[in-house]
Amino acid sequence: MSKNSKFLSVLACGAVVTGLATTGPAEAKVEGDTITLGSAVSITGRYAVNGKHTKNGYDLGVKFINDKGGITVGGKKYKLAIQYYDDESTAARGTQLAERLIQQDQIKFILGPYSSGMTKAIAPVVEKYGVPMVEGNGASRSIFNQGFRYTFAVLSTSEQYLSTAIDLAAEQAKKDGKDPSSLKIALGVRNEPFALDIGAGIHDDAKRHGMEIIIDEKFPKEVSDMTSFLTKIKALKPDVVVVSAHTVGGALFVRQMTEQKANAPIVAMTHCESAKIEDSTVFGSAGEDILCAGQWAPELTYRDDYFGSAMDYTKTFEKVYGYVPPYQAAESTASVLVYADAIARAGSFDTAKVRDALAATDMQTFYGNVKFAPTGQNIAKPMVLRQLQNGKYKLVAPSRWADTPLSFPRMAQ
Repeated sequence: MSKNSKFLSVLACGAVVTGLATTGPAEAKVEGDTITLGSAVSITGRYAVNGKHTKNGYDLGVKFINDKGGITVGGKKYKLAIQYYDDESTAARGTQLAERLIQQDQIKFILGPYSSGMTKAIAPVVEKYGVPMVEGNGASRSIFNQGFRYTFAVLSTSEQYLSTAIDLAAEQAKKDGKDPSSLKIALGVRNEPFALDIGAGIHDDAKRHGMEIIIDEKFPKEVSDMTSFLTKIKALKPDVVVVSAHTVGGALFVRQMTEQKANAPIVAMTHCESAKIEDSTVFGSAGEDILCAGQWAPELTYRDDYFGSAMDYTKTFEKVYGYVPPYQAAESTASVLVYADAIARAGSFDTAKVRDALAATDMQTFYGNVKFAPTGQNIAKPMVLRQLQNGKYKLVAPSRWADTPLSFPRMAQ
């Protein structure tokens, strides 16, 4: 059996089976009392680790929906199953498998893959066939400016990644009796699409609050020195510094910021965890009070009828899989909940009706609120900020969902 011919299927009971795809007549998407969704995820290849988190998240969503009796469509109860294929972490294979799921397997409800690149590759396929796709792991803004009508993302998209930091700065300014429009921002992003999207979002946010971006730096992809950026920060003294330079660049920024004694009252960045800025053996106290962007955190107070709170979900996931769920798993589970809700509200297996039900979604899950813009982005769930306080990440924003006060201003390290 070749690797390309394998698929994984999650049955209604939640068991995993490996076998051969059928080559005869395609099976119906609904058979008996089971609705089968389909997904091409990264079981192997460079995305395999996060592909595993994605799949585990999907499986747990299916298990909980089925354990609670499934969903009701047309007065009849149905359970869910997922048919998986391994996209091998390559866009071409993902596209091929999306076609296979829709055309050969006759599956009309698709769950997204892992990563923006894989999602961007599959989105035109589901659009061509008018098949809805709900996804939680493709954040790139470029997925949602193509006019697609059948792709829906439960996660916050890339331009929103550091928006909460700007909103938090405005909120703090008001508490201090200042006009938010008086704040000055230093922006530094890696010169690649994801970080540039983040930068574009910061420009929009600054304009919305009337703030001025006084430093706007683009780092090379293989950045090895941020002295120029940090020298400008020391000279111009911005109120807010926001940085997205991925893992290596993020670690470099934290280290050199301390070495150069550059600082600001609010410092926010992406990729804190992957850069391990909390590791005092490497960074000492340099990471203290930095704000770290994230899609989700177990401390959030969002709730739903399946899992309860975000912390309840975390405990359940950890019990089933033996590790604390990363956001990739949480947003994948939320994708299943949103899909099930839309199918039930549509009261039909007609893809156009389910698509319209998805477009009208307005709900809260343990992962966050979900409401889609006409372009498919979730406009109801903000990014969260966790601040490194005494070596531990603490949820500080959005204030409405936070459990720890902001440490402000950031003290020079």
